[in-house]
Amino acid sequence: MGIARELADFTHETKAVPEATRIIAISAVFDLMTAAVVGFNSPGGRAARTAAPAIWGAGPAASWFSTGRLTVPGAAFANSAIASMLDLDDGHRAAAGHPGASIIPAVFATADAYNVNADRVIVAIALGYEIAVRIASARDINSLDTLVTGPWCGQGAAAAAGWLRGLSPGEIEQAIAIAGSSAPNLAAVAYSRVMGNHVKEGIPWATATGLAAVDLAVAGFTGPVDLFENERLYHPSKLTDALGHSWLIDGIYFKPYSCCRWAHAAIEALLELQAKEDIATAAIEAIEVHTFGRALRLNNDLAPDNLEAAQYSVPFCLALATLRGTEALLPLEESSLNDPEVLALAKRIKLVVDPELDEMFPNAVPARVVVTTPRGHSTHTVLTPKGEPANPMTWANLESKFDTAVRPLIDPSLKSALLASISALRGGNILPLRTALASPMNPNREPLLRVANQET
Repeated sequence: MGIARELADFTHETKAVPEATRIIAISAVFDLMTAAVVGFNSPGGRAARTAAPAIWGAGPAASWFSTGRLTVPGAAFANSAIASMLDLDDGHRAAAGHPGASIIPAVFATADAYNVNADRVIVAIALGYEIAVRIASARDINSLDTLVTGPWCGQGAAAAAGWLRGLSPGEIEQAIAIAGSSAPNLAAVAYSRVMGNHVKEGIPWATATGLAAVDLAVAGFTGPVDLFENERLYHPSKLTDALGHSWLIDGIYFKPYSCCRWAHAAIEALLELQAKEDIATAAIEAIEVHTFGRALRLNNDLAPDNLEAAQYSVPFCLALATLRGTEALLPLEESSLNDPEVLALAKRIKLVVDPELDEMFPNAVPARVVVTTPRGHSTHTVLTPKGEPANPMTWANLESKFDTAVRPLIDPSLKSALLASISALRGGNILPLRTALASPMNPNREPLLRVANQET
């Protein structure tokens, strides 16, 4: 039996997940709702929502926060785009990427089309994370030129959707194989310095491709089912060992700030150091960020000209949080890009590879900051930023994140409906959440997608 078939058999045979895993999956859904709200009207989010009807056409699945309905791949594309656009979505340390922005939109779009209940949605989400993260973590991450999510998340989306639709093990195997061999290769990401673009990690397109792979498999289309049999690319035991004995979704992290996770430890270290030693921002002459080598591969623009470039700039995000507080990163806004004080402080921040910290990556994303003031040098290290499983965000933290992030963006009635619907989901009822997600974000200002759908 091949590895793809073993993964497919496990997926097909799964009936339920432990209660603790169920709660984590619901937390992931709640957290992704926050990310989707803040990304809805971002430039990339608007573009994706507007283009999706022309690419995929009308169908049964909700394009979130609008009255638009698209095909399952189309809705998942649009919803994945808004959820991942501002880098506020969850991640997994073993995968070095972001499964939630793919798996959850894929499952919800499929649920819209096939009208499945809450219990099945939660199990499908856990399965999607399981397959996607196993595939990602089975690679030799240190040998990869770039760490992006697109090459592996769609395979998890295909497995989850295939399970929801009741596909046979053979069909799920083919769906995984088709999705894996059709995933975006994102070749330019490895050498391009233009990180400020909407393609980013390729999550939306990979998600749509994964869902298209399910339809192809049902129709009898086949893929290279031995795609995991190359030991130069995948470590076999990481793909299949202990399947079902624990759930990888239990190890996801949540992000308190809408920027690359690799900047979070530095932000926390600086803010904690300022509070501990009463360092006024005006007194800072220079900052050194000692961190792992991959962080220096980000564009780290000192004066980014768009939100995506800003997300991938440790100096800019560090300067913004220090001067304007962490709420300026919840979410990151275009108005911050031209803040002269932030730009001036960013120029005084230098990144340095620390061999000790570099050894910890990818299992950890640590940073040490060294701040120079007229009083001398002060140092503080954060090894485990907030949101990691070892330093978790509680349910109360997720509620606070939601409230801070969406308050200025969303109609109050929809905000209340989303909160109530998450509570209903915890009680086993998914219908209120599906209704809330299909409601316009601002009823008096109908989203672009409805117009686009009417013209389709």
